[in-house]
Amino acid sequence: MDGVPALDEPLKNTLGAPTAKVMADHLDLHTVGDLLHHYPRRYAERGELTQLTELPLDEHVTVFAQVADARVLTFNQGRGRRLEVNITDGSGRLQLVFFGKGIHKPQKELLPGRRAMFAGKVSKFNQKFQLAHPTYELLDADTDAGAVEAWANELIPIYPACKGLESWKISKAVDAVLPAAQEAVDPLPPALRDGRGLTTLPDALQKVHRPRTKADVAVARDRLKWDEAFVLQVALARRRHAETQLPAVARKPVPGGLLDAFDAKLPFTLTEGQRKVTGEIFDELATEHPMHRLLQGEVGSGKTLVALRAMLAVVDAGGQAAMLAPTEVLAQQHHRSVTEMMGELAEGGMLGGGELSTKVVLLTGSMGVAARRKALLDLVTGEAGLVIGTHALIEDKVQFHDLGLVVVDEQHRFGVEQRDALRGKGKQPPHLLVMTATPIPRTVAMTVFGDLETSVLDQLPAGRSPIATHVVPARDKPHFLARAWERVREEAENGHQAYVVCPRIGDGDDEPKKRKPASGETAEGAEAEGDKRPPLAVVEIAGQLAGGPLSGLRIEQLHGRMAPDDKDDVMRRFAAGAVDVLVATTVIEVGVNVPNATAMVIMDADRFGVSQLHQLRGRVGRGSAPGLCLLVTEAHEAGPARARLGAVAATLDGFELSRIDLEQRREGDVLGQAQSGVRSSLRMLAVIDDEEIIAAAREEAAQVVAADPELAHLPALRTALDALLDQERERYLDKG
Repeated sequence: MDGVPALDEPLKNTLGAPTAKVMADHLDLHTVGDLLHHYPRRYAERGELTQLTELPLDEHVTVFAQVADARVLTFNQGRGRRLEVNITDGSGRLQLVFFGKGIHKPQKELLPGRRAMFAGKVSKFNQKFQLAHPTYELLDADTDAGAVEAWANELIPIYPACKGLESWKISKAVDAVLPAAQEAVDPLPPALRDGRGLTTLPDALQKVHRPRTKADVAVARDRLKWDEAFVLQVALARRRHAETQLPAVARKPVPGGLLDAFDAKLPFTLTEGQRKVTGEIFDELATEHPMHRLLQGEVGSGKTLVALRAMLAVVDAGGQAAMLAPTEVLAQQHHRSVTEMMGELAEGGMLGGGELSTKVVLLTGSMGVAARRKALLDLVTGEAGLVIGTHALIEDKVQFHDLGLVVVDEQHRFGVEQRDALRGKGKQPPHLLVMTATPIPRTVAMTVFGDLETSVLDQLPAGRSPIATHVVPARDKPHFLARAWERVREEAENGHQAYVVCPRIGDGDDEPKKRKPASGETAEGAEAEGDKRPPLAVVEIAGQLAGGPLSGLRIEQLHGRMAPDDKDDVMRRFAAGAVDVLVATTVIEVGVNVPNATAMVIMDADRFGVSQLHQLRGRVGRGSAPGLCLLVTEAHEAGPARARLGAVAATLDGFELSRIDLEQRREGDVLGQAQSGVRSSLRMLAVIDDEEIIAAAREEAAQVVAADPELAHLPALRTALDALLDQERERYLDKG
């Protein structure tokens, strides 16, 4: 294997094929370098044994303990034998059980007083925690006093492990490859490393895997976190730099045009925040490089208005603007609200249209052939200044006269390719504005959307009402649920409207296949904590309410499998006040705006994520009457799902909730692993906790890239970048 850098060496050459296969299949580790970057999750000190009193049920654990006693029992009239070993760590006791032929070796080795490291899955039998057939590693056999003392003070790395490859086996494999760490190429520029007081990469790898002290661990972690943050930020800085080199048509607002006419019609003044963000957007539209801006704000902070004013400014400057929405319901809703807000300004080419007016076209996948042909014609001739649509806008057939601005609503719903395809439709790259209604903590914005400049709308428009949120524990307190339906009826009798949201449609096509009693949980209910029934469905709940607690009220259903015209009809009637209660799936999650709707009941609320609940709740309290949101759940009071719901009920601050959401999900999910198709490159860096490192790395990266965009003078950094971002991922970050 001459010529292969030590860290690129396949693991099978060093560890043998069987071990290498388990590492590849279960841990996604293929080369020596991969294994060196498989860091210990934590370190156990032999002196302080893991607390046996805090073992999590059904999880794989590694514990250090001492054998207290052991006995062999027979069962099945003496035909079966079972070895029971009790171990202790001073805080509690745990039983180990071995059966059949598996008892011979442990019976000889696990004698009272012996200390060992045990690994297995925690189960419960006769109200007692136990490990059945754990693997173990004896620790203190045949050692003299000096060696025992050194051994007692050593830090033992505990690695993320998998079935068939326990932590200590991974540790032995690391021993085999650790010498190669000396050949690790250091990606950090020496000036940065020295300026920040960071150790070298070979030293960090040595210390993270084989620390002698806790200080060693801290030194290694600081350095390895910097690597991850810096290389990622360099990738993003290079994207931003590349974008500044692209040409774009400057779109300067023209006085006395559509925008001024629209502003004159507005029945309210813009908030300070809206004015500030508009200024940032208009400044960038006026430059000859494409704008790439992320507009994020609280639910209901008026992002759509800011985006519409930017779109009108581009039309005034002779271009077209497109808004891409994630669902047909939302595209129709935007189209309806934009045409209503614009009035005669949206009637370009029609009788009664103002002389200052343009056409606002809707384009979705389910439109009829004639309507679609007309819409496509309006786009290619330039007759339509504004187009609002779904993924249908991206198809090859769709041609624009002069696309100047693309607004993407609800960023995280879009695969990135779609955004790119739309950007490719301009003669030159159009300006881009990405709106997200789920607030994002600053560090995540710097990491996930690092190639976009960020604007934040944090003021709610005047006249918005507070929303009260309560958890309704339907299982423990059924009378609370009865009271919830009474509250909905009271709102309807006072002339208001309500939403009831369910996780499932229930029209037969999405019946859980787990209807059988022995079925276990539903997919959505993976965390509905031991709840074995399928999630509640729109069709069933609508029927039960109409025949029960809400009989006599006008109840309609709305979900994604209805025909588009039916969906539009239901939404129009609900918006017009002709429907009292709308029983819906999460199709109403974003952008639906009915100011008269004051109450929302979310069924099986524990089956939704924190940000999703916050989004849904934002559909009420949009008018002058106060909003009410009731989170109905059967989750156990002490479980994590109830804690999540409690957090949502306790605050209306979306940024705070997004932090909670982030802490509860894995880092990799946050970094869009699902979208990018590669595992998260962050093993050491925690997006929330390491805010300062990420911010500092972003500044350093910007300086490095400004001085040397191609990294010609930093070959080691270039290599690290190529390794981190195979081409696929670099494209993904671009789209981020």
